[in-house]
Amino acid sequence: MQGLAGKVAIVTGGGQGIGRALVLRLAQEGCKVAIFDLSVEAGEETAKLAGGDATIKTWQVDVSDYDAVEKAVGEVESDLGPVWTLVNNAGWDKPQPFLVTDPAFWDKVISINLTGNLNTHFAVAGRMVKNGGGRIINIASDAAKVGTSNEAVYSACKGGLISFTKSIARELARKNVLANCVCPGPTNTPMMASVVGEGPEAEKWKDAMVRGIPLKRMGEPEDYAGIVALLASDDGNYITGQAISVSGGMNMV
Repeated sequence: MQGLAGKVAIVTGGGQGIGRALVLRLAQEGCKVAIFDLSVEAGEETAKLAGGDATIKTWQVDVSDYDAVEKAVGEVESDLGPVWTLVNNAGWDKPQPFLVTDPAFWDKVISINLTGNLNTHFAVAGRMVKNGGGRIINIASDAAKVGTSNEAVYSACKGGLISFTKSIARELARKNVLANCVCPGPTNTPMMASVVGEGPEAEKWKDAMVRGIPLKRMGEPEDYAGIVALLASDDGNYITGQAISVSGGMNMV
């Protein structure tokens, strides 16, 4: 990709799963990467996987805490330089029927998957405007487009994130700040494994899901790294306000 060497990128939830793959790809493209994650150890493990030539540093950040986000962003700019790319990847859910959930559960899902993204946008986008430009890439979900049983609140958050991204893209386009969403389908990640579990029933559930995917496999974290690098790079200079599905063709909408 063109134009990424030496640029600073923040990746939330970059310690494992999709976030880890995105960090490694951006570092490979020459970015200096700041990981915002609850687990410093996971972030440091990601940095080790990248090798000694990469610049990857981890900040322990709860994205639902605005003051913590603002403080960390300031430290990143002091340490690594102006932020060019923000990748909002941090997320959490526990699939279950909506009618068995409660307000405390809703609040947790919303605070991480929606409010957390508002926090990072507010802390970073203004700096991007002052610095003359930037790229925001939000990891949403195909659940936002079609809905998903047992993930009603999560789907609502991701739908809200797509709408918010489109609005921010319109507001900031003339400031050279571009904003897009990448919408994964079902993906083999630690979060997926914790939800599905192990054993015959888990494998049966996975097989049923794969049957609905035209490419006949679940996604892998690395499947999203290329499109994120593209959107962060000069090659993506004419793309903004989009919600791009990367789901093996499962949802062609």
